[in-house]
Amino acid sequence: MSFEVIFAIAWATILAAGGGALTKIDEWYYNLKKPSWQPPNWLFGPAWTIILGLAAWAFVIAWRSTDDAGDHGILITLYAVNFVFHFLWSPLFFKARRPDWALVEVPFLWASVLALIIGLAQWSSFAAWLIAPYFLWVTFASALNAKIVTLNRPFGTPHADEREAGT
Repeated sequence: MSFEVIFAIAWATILAAGGGALTKIDEWYYNLKKPSWQPPNWLFGPAWTIILGLAAWAFVIAWRSTDDAGDHGILITLYAVNFVFHFLWSPLFFKARRPDWALVEVPFLWASVLALIIGLAQWSSFAAWLIAPYFLWVTFASALNAKIVTLNRPFGTPHADEREAGT
C-alpha cells in the first residue's frame, strides 16, 4: 500500500476513533439545553465517518496530482494542522465539559478546513470539492455549539459530584 493511502486511512481512522472515544454522551450532556434543530445523536457518527472518508480520499487525489516533494510537505502540513484542531474539540466540549472553550477553538478548526479547500484546489478541484461537506458540517456544528453555549451558560462551575466530594 502506498504512503498516501496509509496516511489518509490513518488520519481519518485516528480522528474518527479518537473523536468517538472522547465523546461521552452522559447525564451532563443529556441535561444540556439544546436547540430544536439539533440532529439526533446517532447521526453524528455516520456523518463524521463520511466526511472524514471524503477528506482522506481528497488527500490521496491531491498527493497523486503532484510529484513535488515541497507540495507533498504542504499537503501533509495542511492535514496535520487540521488533525490537531479537529482532535481538540471533543475533549474541550465533552471531557472538560466546556462548550464555551470548544466554541473558542472552533474558528481554528473552521480555518483549517478552509485551508484544506484552498490548498487542495491548487492540485485538484475535485479534491477541494470533496472537502466541502466537511466545511459545511463544521459550519453547522459551530452554530450548534454557539447555541448550546448561549442556552446553557455559565460554564466552569463545579459539578454537583465535585462539590459533594469537596474537589
